[in-house]
Amino acid sequence: MFGMEVWQIFAALGVTLFAGFVKGAVGFAMPMIMLSSFASFLPPHQALALLILPTLVTNVMQAFRQGVGAAVGSIKNYRLFIAMIIVFIPISATLVDVIPQPVMYALLGAPILGFSIWQISGRQIPMPTRHRAVTETGLGVIAGLYGGISGIWGPPLIIYLISIDAPKQEAVRILGVVFLTGAIILTGSHLVSGVLNAQTIPLSLLMILPALAGMKLGFKAQDQLDPVRFRWWTLILLGVAGLNLLRRALMG
Repeated sequence: MFGMEVWQIFAALGVTLFAGFVKGAVGFAMPMIMLSSFASFLPPHQALALLILPTLVTNVMQAFRQGVGAAVGSIKNYRLFIAMIIVFIPISATLVDVIPQPVMYALLGAPILGFSIWQISGRQIPMPTRHRAVTETGLGVIAGLYGGISGIWGPPLIIYLISIDAPKQEAVRILGVVFLTGAIILTGSHLVSGVLNAQTIPLSLLMILPALAGMKLGFKAQDQLDPVRFRWWTLILLGVAGLNLLRRALMG
């Protein structure tokens, strides 16, 4: 069916349900979970295509959970980061067939894992307010470059939010806003690149249902997490994501 075996479809649905739950609970990791899992039984382009539409829809829910006003406020506060991903995701999407996936996985996974271990060990990487514009712009460029190729642009922002010790609700909301912005650009870019096509679009649409179901369950878990535990789980999942990306890099 649409280039996939029945068992692959059910496996993809299960992965997406779990990924949606994690996203609802901590605000991120859905594309990373989906991509790293899908890549074990699907071709890279198909794995990327399946995560695009559920990522788009779930980020609408996450960005506007506290209303339009709160979302607009987040856009103003993080406008430099958002501007950079708008510019650089389309640019890097054109390189999806040029830059080897293992190289990109390794370059993204290693620093993510290192940052997570550093933070979990009790060390901090303070982010002085006077350097915010430069840091936000630089991380936005990095996120955009990785996003167009791999569908993953969240880790640089997550690292930034942890470094400035952003409150839980604000952190989850801005992740949703930024992810939504990137998801819109990513969807348009890969309609042009051909990753989203007549064969992959129906499957990507199918993944929306388990993603939404998982996310609603995750929202309930998020509301019960205190800030310390939320931060701890964020770092753990960030580290796991880094390990998965390195695993994919080594497996080629």
